[in-house]
Amino acid sequence: MDNSGFKDALQTKTITRIAVAAAVFAAVCALAAWLAPADGSGSAAPWYSIVPPLLAIVLAFLTHHVMVSLGVAILVGGFLASVPQAPASVPAWGQGIAATASYVAQTVSTGTNLLILSFIPPIFTMVEIIIASGGFAGIVVWLLKRVRTKKSAQLATAAMGVVCFIDDYANAIIVGSMMQPITDRFRTSRAKLAFLVDATSAPVSGLAVVSTWIAYEVGLFADVSTQLGLGKSGYAMFFDALSFRFYCLLMLFFIFAQILIGKEFGPMRAAETLAADAGAGPEPQTVEPNVVPRSSGKAINALLPLGGLVAFHITGLWLDGGGPAKLANGGSVLSWDYWRQVISASEHSHLMLMCAASFGIVLATLCGRLSGSLAVSALPGCVYRGVKRALLPSIVLILAWSLKHCCQSLNTGDFLTSLLADRIPPQWFPPLLFVVASMTSFATGTSWGTMAILIPTAIPIAFALDGNSYGPTTMVSLGAVLDGAIFGDHCSPISDTTIISSVASSCDLIQHVRTQLPYSLVVVVIALLLAYIPCSFGLASICGLGLGMLAILAVLLFAGRRPAPTA
Repeated sequence: MDNSGFKDALQTKTITRIAVAAAVFAAVCALAAWLAPADGSGSAAPWYSIVPPLLAIVLAFLTHHVMVSLGVAILVGGFLASVPQAPASVPAWGQGIAATASYVAQTVSTGTNLLILSFIPPIFTMVEIIIASGGFAGIVVWLLKRVRTKKSAQLATAAMGVVCFIDDYANAIIVGSMMQPITDRFRTSRAKLAFLVDATSAPVSGLAVVSTWIAYEVGLFADVSTQLGLGKSGYAMFFDALSFRFYCLLMLFFIFAQILIGKEFGPMRAAETLAADAGAGPEPQTVEPNVVPRSSGKAINALLPLGGLVAFHITGLWLDGGGPAKLANGGSVLSWDYWRQVISASEHSHLMLMCAASFGIVLATLCGRLSGSLAVSALPGCVYRGVKRALLPSIVLILAWSLKHCCQSLNTGDFLTSLLADRIPPQWFPPLLFVVASMTSFATGTSWGTMAILIPTAIPIAFALDGNSYGPTTMVSLGAVLDGAIFGDHCSPISDTTIISSVASSCDLIQHVRTQLPYSLVVVVIALLLAYIPCSFGLASICGLGLGMLAILAVLLFAGRRPAPTA
């Protein structure tokens, strides 16, 4: 196909996307207007209160720019707050702009929000210091001494992905670039390496108690808790949702089970067969020196700061939540309920998070300097890169909170609750939410954007379906929206972590997506059918997780085959 033909095809595809998105937007708006209760017969919220979050989803699908999508949605929401009452009034349009500014001002003037935002730059800075001091490289050197076979090389790659829990970007870059020579040596395909890197980046960071993700997730949860008057901290809600993070947990189980069983299926088997027959691939691509950790580093430069960060944070939550008193009253540190009560009682969890990140920076700097692997001149660059990387999540978080204030002013939650409460059984809402979150994140390529749009709008509906109580439907929904969002971040071809994983592993992006998508789809279907649906109907979460694990083992044993050289 010549250039003109390619441009015509691309233009046709773009026009089709716009037409489909516009049709969906118009159809949902028309349906909402048609189903809206008559004045005085139900919710006082107008049907167009759904426009801001719906517009954010549609624009994110079309543009793949979550900040632009959220910004436009907030602006439109500001106009909808005043213009419909007097569309021909110039002051009404001015009031709309003022309302938009007020949503952002309300967000950045809240003390809790500022505490959450203050955690993000330090944690990214700590990651950059660990990279510069070669801490992650030291872990790889330690792993190298124990790698003897192809299976152990893949296990080491997966284990490295779990160890780098603090950030998904750092995970993908470090694990991909550092483990590539090792997996090449044992003839693991670049596609398999990219899958292992990608599947242990967002899922691990999203589950970690301390990571660059936690402030974002906890911040959204805390806002919903305040909105609904739950009296629970964002961290307590995060822990409540952990039992229902089926996709992330099952994906991690799938990775290690597949490596140990040694069977592949789909395009991945073909890639592994080719690698076993002819080698893993071309020579590794050159990666920027400031991104790849130096091989002369020591593992302690990473392990001590990460361990100190987690220990400081857990200790702070324990003291702030009255852990010693509860322990004296018969509690046990080995009890999950004990920790749930302690963390729920913590009143300064965001402050503890910020202090833990600052403590991590101090430890990372001391370890680097004492080991002689971190020059003082490198510190300003680490701070600069850390703050630069923190800008995007910080801005997205501010816009997400602002959209929440916009929806609150339009009573979007009340309208959706009145519209759906009598039409969707509570048991089916979490699985439906998981599907919607998965489709949204896959189409937009952003997990954080999906969370920002769905958590403020969907969780109040789950709360209403629970009889205006913090019950099982709400808790399962918390896990469903987080995991559905991570599914798209993991395997969408336009996701940043998908792209970074393929580049860091020197694997073609299309091949990476084509080979890992069947694995991801198997796990997401199992999570939906055997975990989210049964658990929404009352099955214990541990049973749903167990069913999912058995299903994964069955798929690997009966559908998979061992790759073998063709020669």
